Amino acid sequence: MRLRNLGMTTRYEHELRLLRSRPAQLGALALLVLYAATPMFLSDFWLSVLAYAGISAIGAIGLNLLTGYTGQVSLGHATFIGAGAYAAGYFGGDLGLPLPLWLLLAAVAGGLLGALVGPFALRLRGNYLVIITLGLVFVGEHVFSNWDGLTGGNAGRTIEAPVSLGFVDFDSLSGYTREQSWFWLIWALVAVAALLAKNIVRSRPGRAMQAVRDRDVAAEVIGVSLARYKVGAFVISSALAAVAGGLFGAYQQFVSPTDWSLFLSIQFIAIIIVGGLGTVFGAVLGALFVGSLPRLIEEYSGSIPGVSTGSGDEGFITVFALNQAIFGLLIVGFLVFEPRGLAALWLRLKAYFKGWPFSY
Repeated sequence: MRLRNLGMTTRYEHELRLLRSRPAQLGALALLVLYAATPMFLSDFWLSVLAYAGISAIGAIGLNLLTGYTGQVSLGHATFIGAGAYAAGYFGGDLGLPLPLWLLLAAVAGGLLGALVGPFALRLRGNYLVIITLGLVFVGEHVFSNWDGLTGGNAGRTIEAPVSLGFVDFDSLSGYTREQSWFWLIWALVAVAALLAKNIVRSRPGRAMQAVRDRDVAAEVIGVSLARYKVGAFVISSALAAVAGGLFGAYQQFVSPTDWSLFLSIQFIAIIIVGGLGTVFGAVLGALFVGSLPRLIEEYSGSIPGVSTGSGDEGFITVFALNQAIFGLLIVGFLVFEPRGLAALWLRLKAYFKGWPFSY
């Protein structure tokens, strides 16, 4: 009883609970209050930064299911995100379908694409699978650049998908700015994606995925279907990536093939490494930290020494190159000094206070 009061796990049923202790329940309540109040005291710029971070969080949760929990490294996430954006443009913008429907169809489009790529994971692993998914990025860029009727070709296309839920229109919510209403929409969907992922990983499919990650041959020997869980992880991961892409397109209202380059895939790899592989909340932490960087660097590039913001500037590095360099340094730094990412720092801090004053 005493151990339970300290928030320690004493029974298997406790392990399966989402909120195992009173502090966890209070923390969830605090997050709910923060979610409702944040748009009231932040400027539109910072809300925009958080909106992009939230969109990145949804895609990163999906990639973490695939890479962190199932052990399938993928560099093809940019193509899944791009497919979701164009699906939102077609179903939401061209056909005028409502938000729940075009978001669902974007997820289906991404999931189908993932189902096509997933079977490769049955025959390939490690570096070979990475190369296959890398090829997917280049195939995707080619298709996006040449399918003019859907994507607008290299010139790009506008996406004017409706973002209404009943009488609530998140593009023009009465009394609130567009950034305020989009913050509520995006972070509500982040919560849904996180709950979905958490429920998957703490159930039987989640344990099977982790068995495949740790030793796939041994998992198959004890009855885990590699086809079901490897392909299934690709389908769920790409569906969540497509949802992120659909939200990205609807929020920006314009996309072009240059948005879905290899750099975007590397950015998502950086997010889950920095946040913490194999943790749902790590993907959200990584998205808040890494996903916000491009927007912040772009906004404050004029104040950073040596950064060139235009053709006439004397800076020695462009904003794009600076972003690439930072992501590279973050990946190397975290893999060397803290491979478990920001999530490990948080868990260590929590363990310290949980055991205080007998922390070690």
